[in-house]
Amino acid sequence: MKKRIPFIFGFVLLTAIEVIIGIFFRDGFIRNYLGDVIIEWVLYCFVRIILPDKLNSYILASGIMIFSFAVEFMQKIHIIDILGINNVFLRILIGTSFSVKDIYCYIAGTVTEVIFIFLYNKKAVRI
Repeated sequence: MKKRIPFIFGFVLLTAIEVIIGIFFRDGFIRNYLGDVIIEWVLYCFVRIILPDKLNSYILASGIMIFSFAVEFMQKIHIIDILGINNVFLRILIGTSFSVKDIYCYIAGTVTEVIFIFLYNKKAVRI
């Protein structure tokens, strides 16, 4: 449980930031780009809560990025409409519009994750 605590804290904090972005920012850099970068971190923390030691951190970060790509491409084929999902929350959660810029944001989010993981591991080795 001790290993999960930082990820629980990160997940709650980052999710709160995502909600604030969703409520208070209608457009612009923060809503359109920063939110997509942060979602990579949110997903990483979420998986680490469930599986704190089971996966290599770099592989996990890459897997989350691939998952994000898959969701984005499902938006391109309008999976929400194909499945007939009308629930507003699910439409927001899954998304309804494809953008190549989102792909770049997911890559940026993953790169920052990998840098953080590298720096954290380097610090942990010194201790």
